[in-house]
Amino acid sequence: MASMISGAATRTGGLTIFPAIDLKAGQVVRLAEGDMDRATVYGDDPAHQATLFAAAGADHLHVVDLDGAFAGQSVNGDAVAGIVAAFPGRVQLGGGIRSRANVERWIALGVARVVIGTAALEDPDFVREAAAAFPGQVVVAVDARDGLVATRGWADVSDVSVVDLARRFEDAGVAALLFTDVGRDGLLKGCNVAATAALAAAVAIPVIASGGVADIGDIHALKGKPGIEGVITGRALYDGRLDLAEAIRVAA
Repeated sequence: MASMISGAATRTGGLTIFPAIDLKAGQVVRLAEGDMDRATVYGDDPAHQATLFAAAGADHLHVVDLDGAFAGQSVNGDAVAGIVAAFPGRVQLGGGIRSRANVERWIALGVARVVIGTAALEDPDFVREAAAAFPGQVVVAVDARDGLVATRGWADVSDVSVVDLARRFEDAGVAALLFTDVGRDGLLKGCNVAATAALAAAVAIPVIASGGVADIGDIHALKGKPGIEGVITGRALYDGRLDLAEAIRVAA
């Protein structure tokens, strides 16, 4: 982690760098292609990991309750609460958020934005109501396998295209779309810049890129692309392939 400890600000211009903390059984992990059986454990103190990212200059953080994504409700709530308490910046949280009560609970706890995935496909009215009630605080996750939307922790694949789902929320007031190429996630294959840019061009909602970030080249490739608000990176940071402070500088 030493390579990540230097100063800068995550929000430095058009591109926000979101370091990722994925939670499984209270531990910090990264999955390969969203497969819970292919998890690499990087630590057992999520709140401490959040402070390391903050010390490196991060003022945005992306947190996922992986167990919650499969269970459909919060499983790692204590770990999330610890992260929110420890991290001085803005925490974006996803995983199992499928009811108004879930949204209200996390925002009351101090989460800056909630990410809704499965419910965006299965209960779009809920997403619209949440976005109206909490302006600027609801993000829709558009997770894709071969261009089709994946749900329930990426275990199921629908017959709905990424663009079709995104366009359903064009006038809903959501803060952003979080686009993940599931086939690249956690594999360090490089971000699918072309697909991310294509989605950003197809809708008026800002897009956050996720999945496959390998090194600083991905940050260069995403920087300046119209409609792309930020990028989430996890394994590349944990494996030392990407220096967080450098990524922040390049994003500027």
